[in-house]
Amino acid sequence: MSDASALDETTRDVLAKVLGKTPSGLHILIAGDGQGKTTGMLASWVQQASFEPPAVTVAVNKKRYINDWLAQHPRVVLNLIGEKQNEFLKQFGKGFEPDEPAFEGIDTGTSPNGLPTLKGALGFMEGTVKDKLEAGDHYIYLVELTGAGTEDEETLIAAAPWTHIRKNGFSY
Repeated sequence: MSDASALDETTRDVLAKVLGKTPSGLHILIAGDGQGKTTGMLASWVQQASFEPPAVTVAVNKKRYINDWLAQHPRVVLNLIGEKQNEFLKQFGKGFEPDEPAFEGIDTGTSPNGLPTLKGALGFMEGTVKDKLEAGDHYIYLVELTGAGTEDEETLIAAAPWTHIRKNGFSY
């Protein structure tokens, strides 16, 4: 595996700019520990990976404790965030400690797999982690989707998802 720091300075600078302009949607990834605790985190690297079965990939920084939870209890919910839904970014952007309440002040529902959903999000997808790949400083999870929901299908169809673009492809 090559290291981006091994690139010459000019190439690295251009790569950082191009990679940063690669768009991705914003989601709130929700997971549980299997013992009743749940948490959520902002996930900007979510991508459809398969039509049949329907699946997405989700990247999670190796430093996040949620990786341990996903190993113990591989069910997740991904809430799709609409353009400029700042309340979700403010709530989930900083991350949470394992015992810190992630959903305080946020209106939630419950998905069929028992995890919280975020009312007001464009919609949610639920699924099960089927595989994990080590990718540098992140893990990439393959999530087979088992269900979805939305409060308002017309809003989902008409609304724009929040598209995330970074200034630098080597940092958040």
